[in-house]
Amino acid sequence: MNFDDTPEEAAFRARARAWIAENAPRALEAELKLSGFGHLHLHSVDRIAAAKAWQRKKFDAGWAAPRWPKEYGGAGVSPMEYVIWQEEEGVYSKLSGPFSIGMGMCGPTVMAWASEEQKRHLLPRLASGEDIWCQLFSEPVAGSDLAGIRTKAEKRGDEWVINGQKIWTSGARDADWGLLITRTDPTVAKHRGLTMFFLDMKSPGVEIRPIWQMNEESVFNEVYFTDVRIPDAQRLGAPGQGWTVALTTLMNERMSIGGSMPTGVPELFELCRELGVLDDPAVASRLAQFAMRASGLRYSAFRSISALSRGEQPGPENSIGKLVAGTLMQEVAQFALDLEGEAGLIEEPGLAVDGGRFQAMLLRSPATRIEGGSDEVLRNIIAERVLGLPADIRVDKDLPFNQIPTAASAGR
Repeated sequence: MNFDDTPEEAAFRARARAWIAENAPRALEAELKLSGFGHLHLHSVDRIAAAKAWQRKKFDAGWAAPRWPKEYGGAGVSPMEYVIWQEEEGVYSKLSGPFSIGMGMCGPTVMAWASEEQKRHLLPRLASGEDIWCQLFSEPVAGSDLAGIRTKAEKRGDEWVINGQKIWTSGARDADWGLLITRTDPTVAKHRGLTMFFLDMKSPGVEIRPIWQMNEESVFNEVYFTDVRIPDAQRLGAPGQGWTVALTTLMNERMSIGGSMPTGVPELFELCRELGVLDDPAVASRLAQFAMRASGLRYSAFRSISALSRGEQPGPENSIGKLVAGTLMQEVAQFALDLEGEAGLIEEPGLAVDGGRFQAMLLRSPATRIEGGSDEVLRNIIAERVLGLPADIRVDKDLPFNQIPTAASAGR
C-alpha cells in the first residue's frame, strides 16, 4: 500500500487544510489539546453549544459527515479522503465527541435498516448537529452478554410498550434519540427474541440518572423505561431480528472506537521530551514498543478503510483495534505517571504536569476496556470469527430465554 497522497488526494487535503485554517475555533485549541480522553472538557464555553456550533459549521460547508451519501447530509468522499479529513481536522475533531456515537454507530444502523423517508429526515439532523444520539444496549443483569437483555417490548396495536432498564448509556442526558434493543419474545432462544427500535429520549416514561465515575465525571447513565410507547414505524428490522440489526451497530462501533480512540502515544513522546528522558535506554525501549503498537493500529485501520472502499461492511476483525487501543491507552497512562513520579499524584489541571492529561487518561482507561465489548468478549470474537478457533461452550445458546436458569430461579 502506498501511503503518499495521489494528486487528487493532495488537492483534497489542501482544501480541507485551508477550510480548517479559516474556520476552526482557535480560542479553544489549548483546552482541546488537554481534553478528549473519554469526554469533551471545556471550561470557557458550554461544551454542547460549542460542539453543535462546530458540527453545524462543518455541515454547512459539506465536511460534517464526509463518508455519508449527499442525500443524507454527507459529502460522499472516498474512505481515504475521509482519513485525510480526520488528519487535517486534528484536535478540533474532539468537538464532535457528543456526536461520535450517532455518527459512528447509530447513523450507520439507521442508514442500513430505516425507511428511505426516515433516513432523509433523521440523518441530516444528526450530521448537522441538531440531534444527538445514544445507544441503549447494556443492562445490569446481562453484563457483557448483549443477548441476555430483559427490557421488554409488548405490541399493542400500532405501538410497542417498553418496560425495563439500561445502564452505562454514554451521553443519555444530552441525547435527543436513542437506538434501543428490547426483548419481544422470551419463548425463543435469546438471540432470536430481540427487536430494535429508535426512540425519542424525551418520551413520557423515560427517566435518566447519571452514574458518577471515579474521574468525577458522569458520562455514563442509567435509563429507566416505564410504559414508554414507541410507534411500530420506529422499529428497525422485523420483530425478532434485533440481533442482526445490533450486529450492524456493533461492527461499526468497534471500527469507530478502535480507529478513533486516543492511545496517548504522541502525547507521551511530548512528555518525555519535556522531561528530558528520551535518551534513557529504558524509556526509549518502552517508547519503541508503544510506537510499534500504535503503528499497527494505524495500518489495521487502513486495512478496514480499504475494505470499505471496496463496498464491504465492517467485520469482526475490527475487534482487534478496539482491544489493542484500550490496553495501550492504559499502559501509556501508567508509564507517563511513573515518569512523573510523585507529581503524578496531582490531578488538578492547573497544577499537574502537562495539565493532568495522563491522570485523566488513567482514570478513564478502565472503561475503555469494557465499553463497546469487554476485552474477554473481543478475544472470543477474534478467536472464533477471525482465527477460526473452536467456539466456547455456551450451554444456554439454544434454550428458550425464559427457561435459562437465573440466580433468582436457583434460589427458589
